[in-house]
Amino acid sequence: MIKQILAISGKPGLYKLISRGNKSLIVETVDAQKKRMPAFGADKVVSLADISIYTNDDQEVSLISVFQSIKDNYEGKAVDLSPKKAEADDIIAFFAKVLPNYDQDRVRVSDMRKVLSWYNILVTNDITDFEEKAEEAEEAAAEE
Repeated sequence: MIKQILAISGKPGLYKLISRGNKSLIVETVDAQKKRMPAFGADKVVSLADISIYTNDDQEVSLISVFQSIKDNYEGKAVDLSPKKAEADDIIAFFAKVLPNYDQDRVRVSDMRKVLSWYNILVTNDITDFEEKAEEAEEAAAEE
C-alpha cells in the first residue's frame, strides 16, 4: 500500500496511484476530498517507499522506518506539533527523538517538516501499516 502513496514535487500533500494513463499517472489525493488528477512526465513523482533519510553512519534509513519510529513514539496517533507553525528548534527536537542519528548537516528543517506533515496525513487517513512494509524495503535493499 505504501508503495502506491506518492509525493509530487511542487504540489502539497500526498497522492495515491490509481492507474496509469497515456503519458501520465492518474492520482488521487490522500484526504477526505479524494480529488483525482493526472500527473504528467514533467512532474517529479516519487513513491514514499523510495525516499530515505541520511544518517551519521553514512547509511540511509527508509522513510517508512522513520514513519514506524514516529508511530511507536506517538502510539500510532497524529503528532500534535504543527509542521507549518512550529519553531525550528521544536521540529529538530521532534526529529532527534524519532531518528537520533540523522545527519544534521544534510537533513534540513524543511525536510523534517515535510516528514511530519506526511506522517500526519497518513495517520489522519488511516494509512498506518508501516512495519511490514519497512521490513520488505530493507530486504529489497539487501538484495540489491
